[in-house]
Amino acid sequence: MSGRRTRNRAFLFLSCLALFGAGLFVHGQFRPSEIAQREQWEEFLKTADIVKSEPIGEGVTKPTRLYLKKGEIEKMGAWKNPSGMMNGFLEGWQYEIAAYRMDKLLGLNMIPPTVEREFNGKKGALSLWADTKTSLLKLVEQNKQPPPSTDPAKYLTRAFDSLIANDDLTQQNILYTEDWRTILIDRSRSFRSDGEFTEKLMYGAHSIKKFQDGRLILFRRLPRTFVEKVKALDFAAIQNAMGPYLTEKEIKAVLARKKLLLDEIAEMIKESGEDKVLY
Repeated sequence: MSGRRTRNRAFLFLSCLALFGAGLFVHGQFRPSEIAQREQWEEFLKTADIVKSEPIGEGVTKPTRLYLKKGEIEKMGAWKNPSGMMNGFLEGWQYEIAAYRMDKLLGLNMIPPTVEREFNGKKGALSLWADTKTSLLKLVEQNKQPPPSTDPAKYLTRAFDSLIANDDLTQQNILYTEDWRTILIDRSRSFRSDGEFTEKLMYGAHSIKKFQDGRLILFRRLPRTFVEKVKALDFAAIQNAMGPYLTEKEIKAVLARKKLLLDEIAEMIKESGEDKVLY
């Protein structure tokens, strides 16, 4: 009976994490206890035994599903180690970790715990598997749309990906839980530092990317807390949070995009009023 109770507690603990990984920021999406458990899951990913592995079968970076076990807790993780040019794009497993750490630094709370983990003698990024119901891609294929309640997460995702220069925000990488919380995965094409990636944002009024019909991909409303945390970013804070996963050039590129992002938000406020833009 004691073992059964322990397993039940472990199941509830893992279920809470699935919800924690999918939140919309700090407005009632995460419980304080779930955020407090994040470091425990990082340690689990680093130290749990790998009992089985198999190809996930999706994505150009050929990720691997790892089955992890530590004590009575079992969980899956997604491991990947792309490095260099792949299909014409610069990929880097280290950017998965940097994106997660930036997520934490900004209080975004939308990317599952991700750590560096060696597998088959190679270094890579290991992310806790997100238990989700569907993806934006699957919804579109079914001629469906996520409910309006997901709009705040949509705009926040666009602003975040603009800051980190994620060149691969695909519908497949936006996941939804049963209760429509948003989880973001696959950020290995982030933190670009050359050319237009320091002169324009990925999304917004002066953006690199647009919809196929030419419409701009905007971030219409954003949390005040997120904007304030972006304002507080400086070289030392990013370097301290990202550790060895970003170069000096990549950090400076983040700061260049920080100015672009804040300038655009200021333009939005001037045009529409602060209360229409920030909440």
